[in-house]
Amino acid sequence: MPREERVPREEREEGAGASPGRAGAGDASGGVPAYVQADTYELTVNGTRRAVEDAWLGESLLFVLRERLGLSGSKNACEQGECGSCSVLLDGVVVCACLVLGVDAIGSRVETVEGLSAAGDVADIQAALVDAGGVQCGFCTPGFVVAVHDLLRRVPGADEMAVREALSGNLCRCTGYGRILEAVRDVQRSRAGSDGGHGAGA
Repeated sequence: MPREERVPREEREEGAGASPGRAGAGDASGGVPAYVQADTYELTVNGTRRAVEDAWLGESLLFVLRERLGLSGSKNACEQGECGSCSVLLDGVVVCACLVLGVDAIGSRVETVEGLSAAGDVADIQAALVDAGGVQCGFCTPGFVVAVHDLLRRVPGADEMAVREALSGNLCRCTGYGRILEAVRDVQRSRAGSDGGHGAGA
């Protein structure tokens, strides 16, 4: 990966060397200043190849998803990998999108809460959270949905300790977690009792 070019501050302030079609530092178009290394690349997001155009190579996957690809389901909260609000699946593994560079996801499969919702994979999780009162402000909900989906996909019959551990990376300041845990139990009971449901197999 090429290093970003270092340009004297005076030249940056004067906009020296700005290339046509690339936004200046104060431009609201989403472009990057000419003195910052930028490139265009592709990501596979929710099963679709998406172009990320004229992007700074230091942008997080969270920024790329929200600001460049218009997928705002993953939330921007702590930006330190502590709250889980930006959780996505990267090659089937839950990661905090704020800690992954967008370019590091090249060649990988990225799944966001939007993709899981469109596929119908998390409809029962979303409904259970609403029914159990596990959604209040809703800011943390997408991260919980992704985490619960990942857990029950791998371990449909996970006990409460396993559920608590799987959700330990997701913070909620509204519900006190009890209703979220109740929602997970409701999903497990529903899937276990449905013929050919998600609960079959690990």
